[in-house]
Amino acid sequence: MLKNSTILITGGTGSFGNTFVPMTLAKYNPKKIIIFSRDEMKQWDMAKKFTDDNRVRFFIGDVRDKERLYRALDGVDYVVHAAATKIVPTAEYNPFECIKTNVNGAMNLIDACIDKKIKGVVALSTDKASSPINLYGATKLTSDKLFVAGNAYSGEHGTKFSVVRYGNVMGSRGSVIPFFLSVRDKGVLPITDDRMTRFMISLEQGVELVWHAFEDMVGGEIYVKKIPSMKVTDLARVVAPECRQEEVGIRPGEKLHEQMIGAEDAYYTFEYPEHFKILPTINDWGSCADRIKNGKKVPEGFVYASDNNLEWMSDSDLQGWIEANKHKIGAI
Repeated sequence: MLKNSTILITGGTGSFGNTFVPMTLAKYNPKKIIIFSRDEMKQWDMAKKFTDDNRVRFFIGDVRDKERLYRALDGVDYVVHAAATKIVPTAEYNPFECIKTNVNGAMNLIDACIDKKIKGVVALSTDKASSPINLYGATKLTSDKLFVAGNAYSGEHGTKFSVVRYGNVMGSRGSVIPFFLSVRDKGVLPITDDRMTRFMISLEQGVELVWHAFEDMVGGEIYVKKIPSMKVTDLARVVAPECRQEEVGIRPGEKLHEQMIGAEDAYYTFEYPEHFKILPTINDWGSCADRIKNGKKVPEGFVYASDNNLEWMSDSDLQGWIEANKHKIGAI
């Protein structure tokens, strides 16, 4: 599907974009990948990796600017929406700005993609959009709803919209593994709560989930990857076994456990070998055979959270991942 196509990725200079671009170039050999983002310095740094590859282009712009999106989408076949205001405290203290990017920006992109007859759009979501307790999660839940409903607006234009949802990305900028590595020389690792658990997914797995969504989607599905969990105390022990752990308390807007599927979604959720799929509640799409395919409906009241997960990451698996990725942890 993506072979010989033109793909645009919003927020493309972030951790996801820096992994998606080389992986997609290698697997699908697209005609062009356009990095759409507002930070010229990040674009400058990223462009150095692709100086000899004319398939990669860079486009300064902001999803808040609909006119700029229209220009950027000329000739584009597929879009990955990764742009967002993501840092929980930043969103709490700058709520208007968070809404402008995460909600208004999503609306702008949906309108522009429909008008430009884009074939397919996959938007990145977060565990925080499931039963949200902070503004970032609330805006991403709103964004998810907008992209799902976008399928009802595309009509004869035929644009398909779907969402992928996953939790803590190992080694990404601002995540816990590079943070623990950066402070281990102090001899103490701050732990918000010793009961805390987190899902563990690599950026490569996130990219593969986006690829699967493009191949599988009819429109309106939310894809949730099956991934292992880990206790934060165990993660800290593997990263820095020589350090003492000090509990410092949960930060405002932070959850004790990550949740990607809530009980309210269970009625429309189907299970597959490597993922779950939350189907839309509107227009009878939740009972659509083309969307369900070979899925098995989950039990009533089903919840997919990091503390009730059936799969847990072992110390050796995490150690192996850190060893294999130590050259890029925190740099992507």
